[in-house]
Amino acid sequence: MTCVFCSIISGAADAHRVYEDGAVVAFLDTRPLFPGHVLVVPRHHVETLTDLPEAETGPFFRRVRAAARAVERGMGADGTFVAANNRVSQSVPHFHVHVVPRRRKDGLRGFFWPRTRYASAAEAREVADRLRAAFSEGADGA
Repeated sequence: MTCVFCSIISGAADAHRVYEDGAVVAFLDTRPLFPGHVLVVPRHHVETLTDLPEAETGPFFRRVRAAARAVERGMGADGTFVAANNRVSQSVPHFHVHVVPRRRKDGLRGFFWPRTRYASAAEAREVADRLRAAFSEGADGA
């Protein structure tokens, strides 16, 4: 199956490109939350953030930062929402970051999903312990 983002990158599929260089291509989302909603994608196919080589992570996110600045300026936005899904809810299996223009009282309320609380301090400690252990196991990739 052909990746739609790889098709856009290669020029085989049309997109409203707003920026490109040797590392990324940025283009308008075809189903934007608001006009000016941009997707920033690495030029080569990687499915998730954890598949993006470490040496490319900093350069990639520098471009995301530049996209956030450009979206704010270009759209006269008060700020931006910058987000990426990693597998779950990732509609295209090619890593991409959403840069969405935001305005005060634009109708979006913080995150797009319901927020909860930990049932107890003990539950929060247990979750924190699990995550600390996982960081320790993956320290070489940090």
